[in-house]
Amino acid sequence: MAGIIEMAKLRIGTCSWKFPSWHRLVYSEPEGINYLEEYARHYNTVEIDQWFWSLFGKDRIRLPKLSDTEAYRKAVTDNFRFTVKVPNSIALTHFHQQKKNDPLVANPSFLSPSLFQHFLSQLNPLRDVLGPFLFQFEYLNKLKMKSQSDCQELLATFFQQLPSVHQYAVEIRNGNYLNESYFDFLNLNGLIPVFIQGYWLPPITKLYQK
Repeated sequence: MAGIIEMAKLRIGTCSWKFPSWHRLVYSEPEGINYLEEYARHYNTVEIDQWFWSLFGKDRIRLPKLSDTEAYRKAVTDNFRFTVKVPNSIALTHFHQQKKNDPLVANPSFLSPSLFQHFLSQLNPLRDVLGPFLFQFEYLNKLKMKSQSDCQELLATFFQQLPSVHQYAVEIRNGNYLNESYFDFLNLNGLIPVFIQGYWLPPITKLYQK
């Protein structure tokens, strides 16, 4: 009917699906079951975060196995949606320092469109049930990222090279980045904001009061 705006569909889920303590609440048994299949009977979305930890050295990047993504697809209905946290091999500006005083070593795969395309190819079995891809960035100090404008410029260039058929979400852990410029940038590039409350970020209510 003309003049009626369709409401966006609200999905509620968790950041994983294997919680044995949910026995008798969500799962039929604490062990020996397909946790995702039983989870999907109660919820219609979940975040896959297990592939985030993927960077183990300059030439050691671990991406999903097709056998895993095939199994996940078989466990859910067509109405289910996965939010996928992108591997840190793409989202980390530098390798993790083993010691605090170790020199920073740049990650050559940071914001690599080709690596993202390789990652995407491993998710092909999930292509019809994919929700947003979540890019989680650590706190970016001045040594890792000179300025907010530099960060936004790098991100804009990167996202312009990704397939437009997917949705992309960004989690920035710099509280000082959460300003008008940042949200204008997200809107301009069609990106979804993701918030996490922690010691590095003020409560969301305070952000809206500014």
